[in-house]
Amino acid sequence: MTARVSGLWRFPIKSHGREQLDRTDLRQGECLSWDRAWAVAHEQSKATNAEWSRCAAFTRVASAPALAAITAAVDEGTTTVTLRHPERPDLTFQPDQDADAFLDWVRPLMPEGRAMPVRIVRVPGRGMTDADFPSITLCNTASHAAVEQRIGQDLSIHRWRGNIWIDGPEPWAEFDWVGRDIRIGEAVLRVRERTERCMATTANPETGARDADTLGTLDTFGHRDFSVQAEVVEGGAVAVGDKVEVL
Repeated sequence: MTARVSGLWRFPIKSHGREQLDRTDLRQGECLSWDRAWAVAHEQSKATNAEWSRCAAFTRVASAPALAAITAAVDEGTTTVTLRHPERPDLTFQPDQDADAFLDWVRPLMPEGRAMPVRIVRVPGRGMTDADFPSITLCNTASHAAVEQRIGQDLSIHRWRGNIWIDGPEPWAEFDWVGRDIRIGEAVLRVRERTERCMATTANPETGARDADTLGTLDTFGHRDFSVQAEVVEGGAVAVGDKVEVL
């Protein structure tokens, strides 16, 4: 079976909403366009707009599972984001200018006892991905199916918050791609590392409730990894249905 792109997703505000794409243009050395363009710093964070910061500096699904149920849409022309959540009214705002409106909207989704969100951070030209390089997350649908079978329940792919979903490879074949180049559509990506997973994956992306022992299930495979992190070494267009080839 020929491997192909089955889904494209970006997450405009880190841990605060997913957006589906039909196509995108990847650029050398950059994250997927508008992916994790903004992140939400909490009251104990020292993150600034000057440099990339580790995920612990931000409000995340791992500590606030209700955030998993947010969906997002970016209007690139006006730099506005529309957020939707089953328990909140829709919100359209400009993250660079309307942080107060967002903070008022998101605080009811935060659990008691957690550091509250206080500001939105944006590093120009650098998505706030978890990896310490501008990364794109590649996910294998067969590996997802293997986790579903082992856990004994249906799971949304959105638990993994992946950018590019690929149909065709055998389960866990993506781990063998580390250190190799992958052609996806017109672009070439170099796979750098596996993705170790956290409590964020236990939250249901429809309800925001923790309802699956994803980490315990991954343990039965001998690891807590799902997906791989890659960097773009040759830019180009990528679309759903494009061929994926290990070089």
